[in-house]
Amino acid sequence: MLQTSSNGRDALAGIRVIECGDFVAPSFAAKQLADLGADVIKIETPGHGDTARRRGPYAGEPDPERSGFYLYLNTNKRGIAVDLQRREGHEILARLARDADLIIHNVAPDEIAAQGLDDATLRAANPRLVVTSISPFGLDGPNRDLRMHDINLWAGGGAASLNGGGPGSDDMPPLKGFGHQAGFQAGLNAAVAALGAVYGALISGEGQLVEVSMQECITSILEMAYEFYPYMGLVASRLGHKPIQPLDFLECKDGWIFICCVEEHQWQRFVDLAGNPEWASMELFENRIARAANWDALQIFLGEYAAERTVDELYHAAQARRIPFAPVSTMGDLLSSEHLKVRGFFVTIDDGAGGDVVMPGAPYVHATTPWRIRKRAPRLGEDTDSVLADLGYDAATRERLRAAGVIA
Repeated sequence: MLQTSSNGRDALAGIRVIECGDFVAPSFAAKQLADLGADVIKIETPGHGDTARRRGPYAGEPDPERSGFYLYLNTNKRGIAVDLQRREGHEILARLARDADLIIHNVAPDEIAAQGLDDATLRAANPRLVVTSISPFGLDGPNRDLRMHDINLWAGGGAASLNGGGPGSDDMPPLKGFGHQAGFQAGLNAAVAALGAVYGALISGEGQLVEVSMQECITSILEMAYEFYPYMGLVASRLGHKPIQPLDFLECKDGWIFICCVEEHQWQRFVDLAGNPEWASMELFENRIARAANWDALQIFLGEYAAERTVDELYHAAQARRIPFAPVSTMGDLLSSEHLKVRGFFVTIDDGAGGDVVMPGAPYVHATTPWRIRKRAPRLGEDTDSVLADLGYDAATRERLRAAGVIA
């Protein structure tokens, strides 16, 4: 249970979190808390463990203990391997829950009871416990029991349609973003919601069930896309005719740059930067509305200009004239960014096998209780014995449970 931090350095020291489930959402939610000092005990299934272990990238040959994906998601956690489909596994979970502040899981709604995660039962033994459930569609409604992958959630949440061209643009169909963004969005929302409930339990003494719908996490970040239809009769998309220009991407010699010079003073500064070419004085481009109406023509001229320059050359030249251009950063650009180096954003993590891996750090800074990497991600079942010993399981009992496949 929550206690006052003894070291004064970790914002969430004294909070104990039990993480169950699989893959991105619960792992990322619990990582947010672990990196701020919470004691997170991650429960994996004996034998194969978290699905993230089998997703790359790997440094060399595939190794479930050295997946970069898994290593990133599970820093600062203790790891145990317990079969939550077994009665003895339920007993271990129940013992852990008695001294925990929070359980985070993404077990399917129709499997929650079978895995010992019924919130009412767990909270009966620990009234201050918060149980946070992450599922594709929440715990009620006609879709509650549907299984989903990231691509389904992007489609069902509305983000895929925004990445398409909209009606009448069959050559630009809906498109999913890279990776497992629905899981990351759900994990981030779950961490915030869970912390709010834990804080509430400190005041009231009563925990609660928190449910997070992954579909709703995606739908909540679509900005003002909904209002375009009832207000204007328009279906939002990644295309559409911008009412002002230039406000678009151009390809340079060595990459892409986003140009923005929609204000008249910005446009005039850009024209000066470009050497006052003859096309810039054409009536077609006399103001930002005209430049938008004739963007197809203007884009050709701007594209030819950008193609003769590097991204850095054009960016710094525009920056010196207070024109808000922006380089389109690649992963290599980000890793070598001097700004991010000074900020200390990227960190080097021990991969547990004599190697190091560079990972993103936290996108925030605490002045007096900073996040920090205290521990690499656990190997499968690395802390099973020590955690169960703390729960009162002696060596003989642990050996019996291990032989029966309940733990690993």
